[in-house]
Amino acid sequence: MVQAIMHGCNGHMGRVITDIIKNSEGIELVAGVDKYTAVPNEYPVFDSIEKCDVKADVIIDFSNAAAVDGLLDYCVDRQVPVVLCTTGLSEEQLVKVEEASKKVAVLKSANMSLGINLLLKLLQDATKVLAPAGYDIELVEKHHNQKVDAPSGTALALADSVNEAAGNEYTYVYDRSQVRQKRDSKEIGISSVRGGTIVGDHEVIFAGRDEVIEFKHTAYSKAVFGKGAVEAARFLAGKPAGRYDMSDVIQL
Repeated sequence: MVQAIMHGCNGHMGRVITDIIKNSEGIELVAGVDKYTAVPNEYPVFDSIEKCDVKADVIIDFSNAAAVDGLLDYCVDRQVPVVLCTTGLSEEQLVKVEEASKKVAVLKSANMSLGINLLLKLLQDATKVLAPAGYDIELVEKHHNQKVDAPSGTALALADSVNEAAGNEYTYVYDRSQVRQKRDSKEIGISSVRGGTIVGDHEVIFAGRDEVIEFKHTAYSKAVFGKGAVEAARFLAGKPAGRYDMSDVIQL
């Protein structure tokens, strides 16, 4: 049985993951960390990671950037692997993630969805066939009206996966309104839509002569990210120090 600590247990994703693990086999939550400790939980909750004295095999983190430095220090000191799901880390923090991964297992991905990470692999295979054949590549991502960044980190990860498979020959174009000219054959157009309560919708289009091939992923709730985080925690428990991502969890 994998014993896990939920860092950020009383936030939205923390509650989602708590429910997922409650109904999962082979993994259990033995403690949580959250500055809001008044919320009822079936496991002990500490208001900071430094106060947590419960032994565990892995930590799942869905907190905030301000709490990540202390979390990484704790994981290195206690030698506890961590699935790092918090976004918006600074450049200095990303460097700290890499330094920590030399001493303890750290898994971090742009998107925790199993489906998105499977799509990243499928796109590389498709690109190796379709890019040399001259297919134009476009990407459209859609999110809710409260999302402030555009394009999404997942959209960029998808574009990077395509570009890597094509030998990094492509440039990204985010806005065609300023320049009136035909698209270049070595560009990937990335478009963003914001509206309503769309959780996440990503579509990669390979447009050739007389045919179009589309790869699409739609997230209907944030539970898909929680499920991916739980699978990642199962995978990471017991792993040696190193930098891991979801491609390591999904073995094709």
